[in-house]
Amino acid sequence: MTILVFPAELKSQEKRCAVLPVNVKAYKLLGATVQVQAGIGAAIHVTDEEYAEAGADIVTSRSELLSNADIVLSLHKLSVDELAHLKPSTMIVSYLDPFNERDFVTRLCDKHITSISMEMIPRISRCQKMDALSSQASLAGYVMVMQAANQLNNVLPMMMTPAGTLKPAKVFVIGAGVAGLQAIATAKRLGASVTAFDTRTVVAEQVHSLGAKFLDIDLGETGETGQGYAQALTPEQMQIQQREQAKCIADSDIVITTAQLFGRKPPQLINLPTVESMQAGSVIVDMAAENGGNVEGSIAGEVITHNGVTIIGTGSWANGVAKHATQMYANNLFNLVSEFWHKEDNTFSLDLEDEVQSGCIVTYQGQVVNAMLQSIYAENHSSTDQKEEA
Repeated sequence: MTILVFPAELKSQEKRCAVLPVNVKAYKLLGATVQVQAGIGAAIHVTDEEYAEAGADIVTSRSELLSNADIVLSLHKLSVDELAHLKPSTMIVSYLDPFNERDFVTRLCDKHITSISMEMIPRISRCQKMDALSSQASLAGYVMVMQAANQLNNVLPMMMTPAGTLKPAKVFVIGAGVAGLQAIATAKRLGASVTAFDTRTVVAEQVHSLGAKFLDIDLGETGETGQGYAQALTPEQMQIQQREQAKCIADSDIVITTAQLFGRKPPQLINLPTVESMQAGSVIVDMAAENGGNVEGSIAGEVITHNGVTIIGTGSWANGVAKHATQMYANNLFNLVSEFWHKEDNTFSLDLEDEVQSGCIVTYQGQVVNAMLQSIYAENHSSTDQKEEA
C-alpha cells in the first residue's frame, strides 16, 4: 500500500501546511496509508487528534517519517540534507522553484527522486482543480488589499455623513491576472474607486465586469503565453508603460503591483521618482518584492516608508489567511494525486506522455525530463560557456 507522508513546514513564519483531516479521509478512501508529522496543523489550530481521528498515523520523528515515504507532499521543498532520508524512487510533490534551484534539481537526479513542481502545473482546463499557483494567488490578491487598507489613513468607501462627504479611496492595480483580479474585486467590494492596467488588453473585459476602469496604454504588440502568462515587454514598451501610468499612480491612494514573469525576474514597474510623486500617506503593495520587486526601493519581507509613501513588500501573502490557503492547497494536492491514482494496486500512476505530468514532472529516473527546464538549463549552460570564453 502506498504511503503518503506530510511533513510539517519548517520555513520561518509559515502557518500553512499541505493536508487537513478532511483530505486524510479522502486519501484513505483511495486506499493510501497516510502519515503526518506531529504538530503539522498547530499554526492553524488543527490538532494531531483530529488528524488521527481522520485516519492518519502521527509520526514524531521527521527523519523516520521521510524514510517511510513512497510520496512526500508538502508546501515548501525539503532541504538538501533531508533528501538523504528518502528511498530511491520516492516521489516528492511541492513548490520546487526549479528555475532558480538547479543545484537542488541536480541532487534530486543524483538520488533518483521523482519530483513534481506544483508551480509548473499546466494552466489548462483539465488542471484548474490542481492549479496551486492560481489558488494561492487569488488569496494573495485579497490579502494585499486588506494590508493596504490597514496602512492607509483614509477609509475606502465613499461615506455620506452629517460632518460631510468622504470621497472613496482611489486604488490602482497593475496586472490583471488571478491575483490582480481578486485585488480589484476586493477593493470594489470595500467601496473603493478602482482602475487597473494589464499589458494583455484581452483582460479589459474582465476588469470592466468587476466594475473597475481599465487604463488603456498603447504598447504596440503584446500578448500572453500559451499558459496564460503575460509576455515580457521590450525596454521601449516598459518606458511607455511607466510614463503613461505615472499620472494614475500619482493620483492614487493605493497602488498594488502584481506583475510576475514565470521563471524570470519580475519587471520594475514603478521607479523612485514615481513613488515620490504620490501624496504622503499613500500606500504601495509590491506583490513581487520577494522575487526582485516591481517597485524600486521595496524590500522583501518588510514594510518601509519612502518620502511619506508606505511600501509593503512582506510577501507570503496567502499565509495571511493560512486556514483557507491550506484548504485550497491541500485540495490542489489531492486533486492531483486522485487524478492519477491507480485503484487496482493503490499507487500513483506515472505517465510522462500525459499532458499534465509532462508539464509538471521535473526529475525521473535520474534525469531532468521537463522539456521547458531542459531548454532553459541548456541556454544557461551555453551563456556560462560564452562568458568563460570571453
